[in-house]
Amino acid sequence: MEDGEFSMELDMAVRVVHLACALCRRVQEGLVSADNAQVMAKDDDSPVTIADWSVQATVSWILSEYFGSKNVSIVAEEDVQTLSKPDSRTLLSAVVKTVNECLAEAQRYGLQCPPRELGTSEILEAISRCNSTGGPTGRHWVLDPVDGTLGFVRGDQYAVALALIVNGEVVLGVLGCPNYPLKKECFDYHYKAATPKSSQPCSDTFEKGCVIYARRSCGGAWMQPLVHGDEKLEWPNSASHVRVSSIDDPALATFCEPVEKRNSNHSFTAGLAHSVGLRKQPLRVYSMVKYAAIARGDAEIFMKFARTGYREKIWDHAAGVIIVEAAGGVVTDAGGRPLDFSRGIYLEGLDRGIVVCSGPILHEKIIGAVYASWDSSSL
Repeated sequence: MEDGEFSMELDMAVRVVHLACALCRRVQEGLVSADNAQVMAKDDDSPVTIADWSVQATVSWILSEYFGSKNVSIVAEEDVQTLSKPDSRTLLSAVVKTVNECLAEAQRYGLQCPPRELGTSEILEAISRCNSTGGPTGRHWVLDPVDGTLGFVRGDQYAVALALIVNGEVVLGVLGCPNYPLKKECFDYHYKAATPKSSQPCSDTFEKGCVIYARRSCGGAWMQPLVHGDEKLEWPNSASHVRVSSIDDPALATFCEPVEKRNSNHSFTAGLAHSVGLRKQPLRVYSMVKYAAIARGDAEIFMKFARTGYREKIWDHAAGVIIVEAAGGVVTDAGGRPLDFSRGIYLEGLDRGIVVCSGPILHEKIIGAVYASWDSSSL
């Protein structure tokens, strides 16, 4: 990728997301093969694991070391309240161990290792440093350390998402998708659900895992596979260009939606899909991997209509939006307006829901159907 504005920031973001994905893969393997004692519930009953805190600490420490802590503002999902409780000592120790093991491999990704292991207080400080609330001015990194934690805990899809917002505009985004199959034909969750794991054609670790990224005005979106074993990251030499699908016939389009019902109304999207002429069953996918699927051309539509009272957070969308748009797709709210990342940690002023499409023809049909069916819905 050519040099230019924010090229240095993108270089650092891609490397640190690769490193975070390696951390997550190790932790997920342990979670899937053991019990879930290292999974906690947040106030909204959503799960959080040692990977969430460990990734946040790692990304925060590296960005602060490279750009200077006084110059780095990070908006991120996790805080240290749970980790700081007396009964969380075992959990905290696991986070400290995980972070130091991860940072010890930083040189494989072209990053600096710390001169010594980080102590507990340093790691708590790195996590708690991610306390920015964003806003319309200044530079703000936006991090979701493990987007789709429920998918992560279940050995399914999840993403590490990092974006940079400058004066309210997303200027770069990086999505790490450790379990995303590299072959398009493997992106079929209905087949996965109906087929025993032993007979799946895409179970090889070397056939899954990628990082997708984009920078404003740099000519598209790019993808590269995760490194495995003792490999070193060869970036950007191993990157390839990705582009959205050219399908604009609803009958042929693949439609993604969230798995969780608590923040997405499946019945409304089902009715909307029928009225537009979508014929395929929806792929219910955890995390911002849905954005990756649109950008890579593996799906054409992602719709999300949350129930009344749910507020969308910027870290759940920022990286995905710029990547899809750079790959040629369209992202708006259900009123057809661009998403506004300038108003703090929430997407304030969102009109009903979010519509992501591979092109304007499908997008216009979806928006039109929303207007036609909204008044009769229960949202």
